[in-house]
Amino acid sequence: MVKKALLLLIGSSIPLTFFADSAVVEETFGIDKQKVLTLEVLVLAIYLFVSELVRVDVVGLLMMVLLPLIGLVSPEKAIGGLSSNAVVSIIAVIIIGAGLDKTGVMNVLASYIIRLAGKSKTRIIALISGTVAFISSFMQNIGAAALFLPAVVRISKRLRIPVSYLLMPMGFSAILGGTMTLVGSSPLILLNDLLAMYNLPPFGLFSVTPIGVLLVISGILYFVLLGRFVLPKVSVGDDEGKLLPPELSQTYDKICGLYELHVPESFSKRTIKEIDARRNYQVTIVAVYHKKTRRKNFAPHRDETVEPGDDIAVIGCPETVDRFAKELGLVLKDELEEFADDLSPVNAGLVEGIITPRSELAGRSLNEVHFRRRYEVNPVALVRRGEVIYAGFSEMKLVPGDALLLFGRWEKFLELKNRNVFAFSTEIKGEIMRPEKAKFALFWFGVALLLILVFEVKLSIALLTGALGMILSRVLSIDEAYQSVDWMTVFLLAGLLPLGIAFQESGTAKFIAESIVSGVGELTPFTLYLLIALLTSFFTLVVSNVGATVLLVPLSVDMAMEVGADPRLAALVVGVSASNTFIIPTHQVNALIMRPGGYRTVDYLRAGGGMTVLFIAVLMVALYLFY
Repeated sequence: MVKKALLLLIGSSIPLTFFADSAVVEETFGIDKQKVLTLEVLVLAIYLFVSELVRVDVVGLLMMVLLPLIGLVSPEKAIGGLSSNAVVSIIAVIIIGAGLDKTGVMNVLASYIIRLAGKSKTRIIALISGTVAFISSFMQNIGAAALFLPAVVRISKRLRIPVSYLLMPMGFSAILGGTMTLVGSSPLILLNDLLAMYNLPPFGLFSVTPIGVLLVISGILYFVLLGRFVLPKVSVGDDEGKLLPPELSQTYDKICGLYELHVPESFSKRTIKEIDARRNYQVTIVAVYHKKTRRKNFAPHRDETVEPGDDIAVIGCPETVDRFAKELGLVLKDELEEFADDLSPVNAGLVEGIITPRSELAGRSLNEVHFRRRYEVNPVALVRRGEVIYAGFSEMKLVPGDALLLFGRWEKFLELKNRNVFAFSTEIKGEIMRPEKAKFALFWFGVALLLILVFEVKLSIALLTGALGMILSRVLSIDEAYQSVDWMTVFLLAGLLPLGIAFQESGTAKFIAESIVSGVGELTPFTLYLLIALLTSFFTLVVSNVGATVLLVPLSVDMAMEVGADPRLAALVVGVSASNTFIIPTHQVNALIMRPGGYRTVDYLRAGGGMTVLFIAVLMVALYLFY
């Protein structure tokens, strides 16, 4: 009764003809009810993914509930995905990535990539993809992708490149990188164990490298050449990346942007007070880089000296900044250079703070409290009774209700937020970094890698060790660790795992594979390898890549022996093709990047369809050339 009620409910809400009476299908096609039910649930999952009637994590939860209710898997196996090695590993590696990001390690990595690639989207995609693929060749691809995720997001924000344009190439390259060595992905790790059942010689660590290198190169070229056609057309919003928050743009109409100027040798040394840029030019000096001492001051006080060879950052409008530069003989740069990282929107910005009756600034002037030295942020303008004052307000006594427009680094604003100074009316976008904990973060990341690569500790336990170490060493608090995890990804994967179990336990996967093989007829070795690649590519979408490998390696070895092909090579094709999973977000890496990239299932179909065909074509070419 429960099965019939559920199927009627599904059939009435979703316009599919696949949910016909199971007995009729069994009589017509000769397959049992369990296989029919499994196929129907698969079609339902694919339909929900493509139609986007519900969010993808809800599809995962639906699988966890539906499969045991209709008797395809046991309740224990239905919820067992939440404790699976893959899901626990994802949770742990995300926490490790968050710890590396919190300490500024990933920020340093992002800066290094930007220095090498400049602002070219093509070079950035190639550099990120190549680096992730290399790392993925010696650690699990989900780990490589999760570690690079924060760095890619930072690069996107700093260069105003849509994150959707960077994350999919990065994710696909992480998957492809897993084919470069025999320890890069779970299917290849399993390969030698499966070959041992047939007493076949094992593969070496780099036996698969020629195939993997060709796949990685082709994947990078695919996005470099065709990225603008296959990647989601997400544009950066008009307000995104602007210095002034949109809600304040009408109030502060003389605040346009952030500019960098170089101080030439002909400039005579003087203090900021002597320059008096705000009163004379309506320009505010917000940072000074002293070349001689290599010191940067992000809240220069009025007694700070500006010398030849220095660089300064100012806030103003083009016409006022241009006049300021010409009259003082400064060189206006086309873009931020020395301050490109420090004052990027990721690290600094403008906020508005309101003086409250209990504020420690009430009744005092900015000069009186040595505002910049004390709070390390820059006052840019004052609003009093609706009037905007851009100069001369540092000597004015502040009163409750006054609004100060402030520029500074986000970390300083977060410190101010916890003090009795301002009530902020705009969002503070940054987070408090812990660079002093970078050594601890790198240490525990190294411990996790050591456990995986040297001591062969189970992946989930090794990564949990690294994550726990970061929490115990206070790189992250336990609350920050919980908040860093993308639970949508967790429930999506945990819900899809029991679907793969149902496919295997019901015999549906084996039935489909054997039916296809028997229907093909006579095969040459090359056509056999092509058929195996196509079969594996299909099954790895609906079953886990490990499940597809366990199912198809024995089948492929037997078929190879029948047609006179190399059984080891047939098994290798299965191990490599199990990574050909780009069309729907069922792979762990695809699920990981789906939410941060703002991707929909149709985006994977568009970009992944071409990648899937290219993968098989390159694999066949590599087999012909090297094996």
